[in-house]
Amino acid sequence: MEESWPGRWNHVKKFLERTGPFAHPDFEPSPEVLDFMQQMCKLLVIGAGGLGCELLKDLAMLGFQNIHVIDMDTIDVSNLNRQFLFRPKDVGKSKAKVAAEFINTRVPGCNVTPYFCKIQDFDDSFYRDFHIIICGLDSILARRWINGMVVSLLRYENGQLDQSSVIPVVDGGTEGFKGNARVILPGMTACVECTLDLYPPQINFPLCTIAHTPRLPEHCIEYVRILLWPKENPFGEDVSIDGDDPNHIKWILEKAMERAQAYNITGVTYRLTQGVVKRIIPAVASTNAVISATCATEVFKIASSCALPLNNYMNFNDVEGIYTYTFEAEKKDNCLVCSQIPQTLSFSDTAKLQDIINYLVESASYQMKSPGIATTVNGRNKTLYMQTVKSIEERTRENLKKTLNELGLVDGQELYVADASTPSTVTFKLQLGTEMEK
Repeated sequence: MEESWPGRWNHVKKFLERTGPFAHPDFEPSPEVLDFMQQMCKLLVIGAGGLGCELLKDLAMLGFQNIHVIDMDTIDVSNLNRQFLFRPKDVGKSKAKVAAEFINTRVPGCNVTPYFCKIQDFDDSFYRDFHIIICGLDSILARRWINGMVVSLLRYENGQLDQSSVIPVVDGGTEGFKGNARVILPGMTACVECTLDLYPPQINFPLCTIAHTPRLPEHCIEYVRILLWPKENPFGEDVSIDGDDPNHIKWILEKAMERAQAYNITGVTYRLTQGVVKRIIPAVASTNAVISATCATEVFKIASSCALPLNNYMNFNDVEGIYTYTFEAEKKDNCLVCSQIPQTLSFSDTAKLQDIINYLVESASYQMKSPGIATTVNGRNKTLYMQTVKSIEERTRENLKKTLNELGLVDGQELYVADASTPSTVTFKLQLGTEMEK
């Protein structure tokens, strides 16, 4: 099939070759705009699942021809009802590779390059090579990481942001019949970290209910996940639950069904078990289609300047009818990631290192997952605690019980915190006082 034919791009030329009342002030109508989109503009799509499949299709049909896609997952049977680039023969294969092959075959001229890996497998030189990054993720942690990456790429000259270092991020998210789309201009608009409170909190059941008075099938599954798994170590000590491992899910399912039967509870199924373990909220194909179309439109607007981009957050809800609204999420002056203000931690010198760890995890401002803390003593780096490396965790565990005074930490000392939520180490200045920060 020929890569192009007369009239193929008439639908986008109507926007690119003539101006309109909503055009960006810098927009200059020209056939060269489409040439830029097709030949030079380099896009990165993160995620090839429900949103990712729709995004790849939409972007290819809009004329973008240099698209890259990252996804670490393989195709499961449960994906086939909404991730339409996949077929039964593709089960077990890489989502990114199958999606790329499908688009490349179906859309002449489009070249999608797949990466079957984690986003953390690439360094800053990889991400710096893209014009726009589009996220179709189901993980807040991954969003925070890529947000930290694009902010780390910013360059400042005499305190002024170098506009050429800004890589726009278009982010979409869905949750059942609800969804959102946002445009992030790193260093200029609110970033993911600025607006952590916009993301729905993870649902947790009271431990007393799980342990003593279960009433729902979810209670039985959580009982096995939280209490039984670490007690029985069914696959060996220090083996964490893998929500994508069928053997792990089957074991949890069997134990949860036993508990459910003891309490006359019905409804424990394999799908529910995996959903609870992985915190999965059922996906709706129509929501994915709406949000991906919105995100693709924003990419088109940013790449061409044919219209002003979203400013900067759109919510969508079709639980009862269809309702949307947009608002401008505000940049946080003391944002952990994108502000230029040094971060401080205020504690008394009698507080323990464990108190700092707990604060970084539980605070709404930081919401870290497994922070590791280091400092500098006499010009040499000293690890105070690191959870992610077993040998270092064992060696530094005792420090958690020590006070800041016992650890030799002084007022104004810098603490370097590493966490899975950010690709860069965050520097805090310790402020010792009489009261611990709440």
